[in-house]
Amino acid sequence: MPDRSLTVLFMPESAYGPTNQCIGIGDILLKRGHTVVFAAESSWKGKLEPMGFVEALVDLAEPDPDAGDEDAGQFWTDFIAETAPEFRKPTIEQLESFVQPTYSALIDGAKYCEPRLRAIIAEHRPDVIVEDNVVTFPALMTSDAPYVRIVSCNPLEVRGDGLPPLFAGYPIADRDGWEAYAAEFERTHRELWESFDAWVQEQGAPPLEPLEFIHTSDALNLYVFPEEADYVDVRPLGEAWERIDSSVRETDEDYVLPDAVADRPEGSGLVYLSLGSLGGADVELMQRLVDVLATTPHRYIVSKGPQADKITLADNMVGEQTLPQTKVIPQVDLVITHGGNNTTTEALHFGKPMIVLPLFWDQYDNAQRVDELGFGVRLSTYGFADDELTGAVDRLLADTDLRERMASIGARIRERDGLHRGAELIEKVGLEHPGA
Repeated sequence: MPDRSLTVLFMPESAYGPTNQCIGIGDILLKRGHTVVFAAESSWKGKLEPMGFVEALVDLAEPDPDAGDEDAGQFWTDFIAETAPEFRKPTIEQLESFVQPTYSALIDGAKYCEPRLRAIIAEHRPDVIVEDNVVTFPALMTSDAPYVRIVSCNPLEVRGDGLPPLFAGYPIADRDGWEAYAAEFERTHRELWESFDAWVQEQGAPPLEPLEFIHTSDALNLYVFPEEADYVDVRPLGEAWERIDSSVRETDEDYVLPDAVADRPEGSGLVYLSLGSLGGADVELMQRLVDVLATTPHRYIVSKGPQADKITLADNMVGEQTLPQTKVIPQVDLVITHGGNNTTTEALHFGKPMIVLPLFWDQYDNAQRVDELGFGVRLSTYGFADDELTGAVDRLLADTDLRERMASIGARIRERDGLHRGAELIEKVGLEHPGA
């Protein structure tokens, strides 16, 4: 245990993925005797304090006085539900219709909460500040405390020569389309970036790197992705970067398999289906997946998502709106996922093959990486044929060599214990801070 207690401030993006990522590391820091403050978005009210964290919440937009309590992450659930039709487009077309508007919405939130963030920092006087987001918040950069960045999206966010373009889902071995995609990113994002960079500097923060929307830390940058799936042979890391292979939180409750899926016919597999807290808002897609998988002899555990009451499960399935994912995945044989970084890295952590149906953002990059490394299969999320999905399920469940390979990879990842490694690195930064 450290010889003195620190105050660690986390500022996660409002969706479940980044927030759960910070919860996992924050829980370890609590157990090591530190105070952990969450400057989370206001819909997380009452959900973090019971875990032992201090809630110092922020609004990302003017609150609606007539609105009741929102579900955690409701801001982004609503945004994704409204823009879901864009996910049917090729990734290069999504740059203008989805990626740029998403950055714009994130920037609006950063600007709105800047005064509140400065007040939170002044009140709690953190020894170290940790941000897990995709845009910068100048208040976090301009305090006396050292700033730590977590990248809990695909590591293509850590740019370098020889890497496919971010959010494209393009293979690393084929450069066809890379140049056109980069030109379209420049066209659609340059003006927004210039405006944001000017505002960031007006708040006293350093300039942003060209077409980057968040600062790299001089003290410590963590990114969450297993070595076995990383791009280190193409993009070496700088001195301030540390990879933590996985960061599987220890706060989930246990999950006991219901009899309906525990007792299953010989030769059938157990599969976990989740499109994440945001992807699950697409009821039409979720119901189609359920209906197709209902035709197989296998059993399924389904994380139904925020529209759970609108999704009807089949007889070979059980599910809830949310599930303790880190306790479910170890018990299944296969994971069907949207390719969010938390689910992808957790599946690798527990050594499970995947079928990936990407929807947006870095999910395309994760899907492509899983496919090109042979850790599973990437399918067209809205264009797959029924037999493509059922055939992939049957094939991956029957592939004993792959399952043994994945189990071996998972054992190595768990041995490296990224969760505790991340907490220790953040603690080290805080203890070396002169004000600590």
